[in-house]
Amino acid sequence: MRAVLVVLACLAFVVPAHAGRVTVAVAANFTETAEELAALFSASTGHEVDLSFAATGQLYAQISQGAPFDVFLAADQVRAEQAIATGLAVEDSRFTYALGQLVLYSPEFDLGSGAEVLSGDFSHLAIADPEAAPYGMAAIETLKALGLETEMRPRLVFGASVTQALQFAESGNAELAFVAASQVRGAANRWVVPQDLYSPIAQDAVLLDIGADNPAALAFIDFLKGETAVRVIEDAGYRVP
Repeated sequence: MRAVLVVLACLAFVVPAHAGRVTVAVAANFTETAEELAALFSASTGHEVDLSFAATGQLYAQISQGAPFDVFLAADQVRAEQAIATGLAVEDSRFTYALGQLVLYSPEFDLGSGAEVLSGDFSHLAIADPEAAPYGMAAIETLKALGLETEMRPRLVFGASVTQALQFAESGNAELAFVAASQVRGAANRWVVPQDLYSPIAQDAVLLDIGADNPAALAFIDFLKGETAVRVIEDAGYRVP
């Protein structure tokens, strides 16, 4: 964060006179990272950024119903592809801005033994809704790969998004939660789930039709592909292809 503040201070002197506004629909796992990126983007361009956070499936439903977003940062590739296929997004604008990492997190349990903790004594495991959130689907795939899906079903608590799954754990409503690595990057009690236990979480961005003629939206897309954004995304715990 200190590095971000330094960059902001430097960029504050190069803001152009004619600024616009871009409205971005952002997958919940990317909340803190998107907020950092928006601050840097605004400082360097003068454009204002309005961010809306929810599960990817929920955001896509809003977009398909006419929600006035300029840019869509999904947590998967499917919804971004659907947005283009259904004429909601600009063709050839899709690109992968981050590769997500699933982790098992607990505010109270030692997760040094990894998956073994799932066979222990606890009441609830929080995950995001697998129908709406790619991280929730990755959690289900992980349980299946470990042969624990049937055993875990009675203990599962479903959040509307991966953010709510984390909130369940933080509030004590669940002892364990499958969340994004970026959400708990400084936490001691977490187990990084091996990539071979779930499908890759490739998070794609698209320029929506509403934003096609918006200079601020076009500038934001370009910014996401640049070195500054890539550094912030990687520091947050994602990989960038």
